[in-house]
Amino acid sequence: MRLLIIGGSRFLGRALAEEALAAGHRVTVFNRGRSAPDVAGVESVRGDRESEADLERLAGHGPWDAVVDTSGYVPQVVGRSARALASSAPAYVFASTCNVFTEWPSSPVSDDSPVHECSPDAGPDDGDYGVLKAGCERAVDRDFPGRVLHLRLGLLLGPHEDVGRLPALLLRMADAGGARDERVLAPGDPAYRVRPIDVRDVALFTLNALEQELQGPYLVAGTPSASVTYEELLQACIEVTDSRAGLEWVDGDFLMARKVAMWSELPLWVPPEEHPWDKDTSRAEEAGLRCRPLRETVADTWAWLTADDGKVRRSYRPNRPHGLEHERERELLAAWDAR
Repeated sequence: MRLLIIGGSRFLGRALAEEALAAGHRVTVFNRGRSAPDVAGVESVRGDRESEADLERLAGHGPWDAVVDTSGYVPQVVGRSARALASSAPAYVFASTCNVFTEWPSSPVSDDSPVHECSPDAGPDDGDYGVLKAGCERAVDRDFPGRVLHLRLGLLLGPHEDVGRLPALLLRMADAGGARDERVLAPGDPAYRVRPIDVRDVALFTLNALEQELQGPYLVAGTPSASVTYEELLQACIEVTDSRAGLEWVDGDFLMARKVAMWSELPLWVPPEEHPWDKDTSRAEEAGLRCRPLRETVADTWAWLTADDGKVRRSYRPNRPHGLEHERERELLAAWDAR
């Protein structure tokens, strides 16, 4: 196949480019060339997806067998790209999100769960992240009718993660490596189960779905068979970093009462009454979705962070901070001891 990836240099786009090249496909990436270096072996087209002239120039590099859009967040911007490329490929893959579901994360969701209302012409101020992503889906459907695969993605982890969740956990454990049994705050119940998905498994599913000519929405997230406990996740981080950290399990209600921010200060954790991991992935599994063991994702992410004699770790800057500040963690542990 000949693929066009809008984005292609960071996290999901990068994983797609790498897996596609490894499978023998020809890959063109379209981006501004500012965020990260492109994967070796791709054809790079520089430009801004908000520029009509740049999109017209991009279309001249086609045709492709499919467009894969990994960087669409505003419906009017995504619609502009879809219109410009409507004659350049028979299929369009849009990287969407489970945030499009009106009931998520307070209730379990499936492929048939209701989706937010949003105009395909909405601008950046016309809704939050999930609402705008729903509008982006409609924008692509308008210009690629019957030719769109929507990937409604769960929480992604893996090498080159630019969000900061798993790296925050790994770096915290690594920082505890020098002190035997240094206490590290762990939230809630050790048996709390999580179901993230490796970004490379999303990339492989995408390529397989294109070969099958799949269309419509697919909920692509960690499968039930790949779920692990939060304790298993943290212990994997301890093992791969050779840490001596000792986990101090702190009650979730205690943390919420002190306004500790779930997801960000406590990566991958929410109170048990929420249902962020309860996603029915059966349709995607029937189409070939497979998830590698989370231990492999943790190990490979640490190998990436410590590559080039630690140069990657020293230069790593996530999109937004995750994990507890050390002083904040110490204060919480002291309060927990004194309860």
